[in-house]
Amino acid sequence: MKILFEDPSVLVVDKPSGLPVLPDGWEKDAPYLAKILENQFGRIWVVHRLDKITSGVMVFARDAETHRTLSIQFENHQAEKIYHALVEGSTKWEEKVTKFPLRVNVGHKHRTVVASRDRGGKPSETRFRLLKQYQAATWIEALPMTGRTHQIRVHASALGHPLIGDVLYGAKESNIIARPALHAYSLTFTHPISNERITFKAEHPQDFATALKLLDV
Repeated sequence: MKILFEDPSVLVVDKPSGLPVLPDGWEKDAPYLAKILENQFGRIWVVHRLDKITSGVMVFARDAETHRTLSIQFENHQAEKIYHALVEGSTKWEEKVTKFPLRVNVGHKHRTVVASRDRGGKPSETRFRLLKQYQAATWIEALPMTGRTHQIRVHASALGHPLIGDVLYGAKESNIIARPALHAYSLTFTHPISNERITFKAEHPQDFATALKLLDV
């Protein structure tokens, strides 16, 4: 795990895939990111989350007031998150805005589904942009404008382009990457003390970079 930035108020890290942010309900004794960071830096507050399978940039607060300030930014969509993803198939678009309402699938705690508003679906929006087209896959950028569970994964699947390796949402088994190909590439927010707008980026981890090379062959 790489520390991207730290000061008395915030801690920004590059989260590895496979590590949950908080204790997993199924593996309560397994290591998790918040605990690892607290062992090194003392008390921290979780501002937002990434799926266990997702790598990339995360910010944590180091005091309660910073936590409150950053949480408001995330709730009001003032923090900008940019993800990189590899999806199956060739997209017929260069840019796409997706607004399928989403809800947690009853009986499947770790799965989210598209559902109409009258069936419990909550407003959800993701903006996709083409980065590179390969023969049977596409490298895209995703900007979630809302923060629903698995939002990018579900919206990509609903468009007919599930993330490579994301069998939970309809992808085929893949030998290109051993997890859903999703990486939190950058995060922009306003520093709670300096009021400066700052951006942090996390380069692609080894498995994601290798997948890009394999697709480029």
